[in-house]
Amino acid sequence: MSSDPRDWIAASQLPGVGPATLARLAVEGYSPTALLEQQLPASIRLRADTRHALRKHSLQQLRDDASRLIEHAGMLDIQVLSMACDDYPSLLRQISDPPPVLWLRGDARLLDQPQLAVVGSRKPSVQGFACATEFAASLAKSGFVITSGLAQGVDTAAHQGALRAGRSTLAVLGSSPELIYPRMNQALADQMLANGGLLVSEFPPGTRPRPEHFPRRNRIISGLSVGTLVIEAALRSGSLITARLAMEQGREVFAIPGSIHNPLSKGCHALIREGAWLVENQQQICEPLAPMLGFLAQQVAPERVPESVLTAEQQSILQHIRQSAMTLDQLHAETGMSVSRLQQLLINFELDGKIASHGDRYMALC
Repeated sequence: MSSDPRDWIAASQLPGVGPATLARLAVEGYSPTALLEQQLPASIRLRADTRHALRKHSLQQLRDDASRLIEHAGMLDIQVLSMACDDYPSLLRQISDPPPVLWLRGDARLLDQPQLAVVGSRKPSVQGFACATEFAASLAKSGFVITSGLAQGVDTAAHQGALRAGRSTLAVLGSSPELIYPRMNQALADQMLANGGLLVSEFPPGTRPRPEHFPRRNRIISGLSVGTLVIEAALRSGSLITARLAMEQGREVFAIPGSIHNPLSKGCHALIREGAWLVENQQQICEPLAPMLGFLAQQVAPERVPESVLTAEQQSILQHIRQSAMTLDQLHAETGMSVSRLQQLLINFELDGKIASHGDRYMALC
C-alpha cells in the first residue's frame, strides 16, 4: 500500500471517490496509486465523473496539485497523515469509512493516547454546561484525552474542562484546521494549541465550513475515541448522530439522564433505551472501557507483560505514589517517562483498583 500522501490526497480530490470507496479499495488490496494510474480490474466499477476526471487530468498534474496542497499546509504549520502511514490512529482505521487523509495542527502525539468523546447540545442549560465541564476535567485528570468538535455549548465546555484540569484536548473540525468555526471559539482554539492540543480535519487547507461537513466530522470524533459521552441532547441533534455512529463502530456510549420535562434530556434517554450506559460519575465510564484500553495498550506497547506481573516501570510508579500522592506532572519529572505512557499505566492502575485520583493527584489504594 502506497504511503505517499500525494496519491491519497489526489485520489480523495477526485469526484465520486470518497472515504468509503478508498477504504473498499484498500480492503481489496488496491492502493490509490492503482486508481490514479487506472490499473484497477474491470470488476471494480467507477462512476462516470470519476473516469472522466482521470482521463482529463494527467497523473503528474494530480500529484502536482497534491504537492502544492502539502506545501501550503506546511506554511500553515499543518501536518498531513495518510491512511497508509504507521502513525494513522488504529481505532480510526477500523471504521467503515476512515478519512484517507488527516490534516493536523498541533501535537499529533495526542492521536496515540486514549480518547473519550464528549458531545451534547449547542445550547445546553447552565447545569448541563457545568456538568460537561466537570466530567471533562475529571476524565482528563484520569488520563483520557477529551475529544470534541469545538462547537458552541457542550463541546466548548468539554474543551474548557480539560484545559482547566491542565490537560491537552483534541478537536475535530468541519473545516480545514486553519479556519476555526465558530469564530467565537478562535480564542479557545488558540488556547488549546498553546497547551499542547490538536486540531484534526479530513478537509485540506482552504476548506470553509459547510453544513454537510459536520455529519462527516462526527464519525471521526467517535472513530478516534474509545467511548462517547453525551450530555444533554435533543431527539434530533448531531450529538445523537455521533453516539449512534459510535454504536455502529462498536464503541461504548454513555449518557447522563435528566428530567423527563427537559427536552434536552430526551436524546440521552433515547440512547439509554437503545443500550447506552446510564452514568452518574466518572468511575461508571472508566470501568466499561477497560477492555478497549487493554486493546490500545497492545497496539502501543505490544511488549507489555501479563497484568499479574508488574514491570519495573509499573513498580516505579506505584512506589512513588505510595510514598506520597502525586500529580501527573510530578510523576513525569520523577520517573522520566513520557506523559502518554504514564497516562496509559495510570488508567490501568485505576481500573485495577491500585490507585485513585483525587483532584489532580493520584493516591495508592494498595
